[in-house]
Amino acid sequence: MSARMTNPATILPQSLKGVGSLLGALEDSGLPLVLRELISLRVSQINGCAACVYGHVDTLRKEGESEDRINTVVVWRESPFFTDSERAALNLAEAATRLADSRATAVPDEIWDNAADHFDEKALAGVVLQIALINFFNRINVTIQEPAGTTWS
Repeated sequence: MSARMTNPATILPQSLKGVGSLLGALEDSGLPLVLRELISLRVSQINGCAACVYGHVDTLRKEGESEDRINTVVVWRESPFFTDSERAALNLAEAATRLADSRATAVPDEIWDNAADHFDEKALAGVVLQIALINFFNRINVTIQEPAGTTWS
């Protein structure tokens, strides 16, 4: 399987400047890499992004995460392997990714308030930016049908 086209970020390399700035901001948020990767994995699963699912699983393994945690991100609500703060971030990630799936408020106050209880403002900003950035990557990769095993580097 091959992609429909070369990644647009490669064709329009100026776009990578903005991505680099966002990645730097995420580093400054204080949000641990593993949590950023868990968020990215869950969002990528929802969006059906093969390239991103593959990449985030690979990174989580390199970071020493257990197969139990990696394999149950997709069912995190029923899994005993996640902390309350990780659950709050994953819940917010799902709501913010499935914006059109809700007939009420897309991101309900209950989900937002729970996340805000677990993260200070700087870390919560990191959670929100991580969700937005991985949705950006997913939409590009799914549109061009980037296969698993392909990376942006």
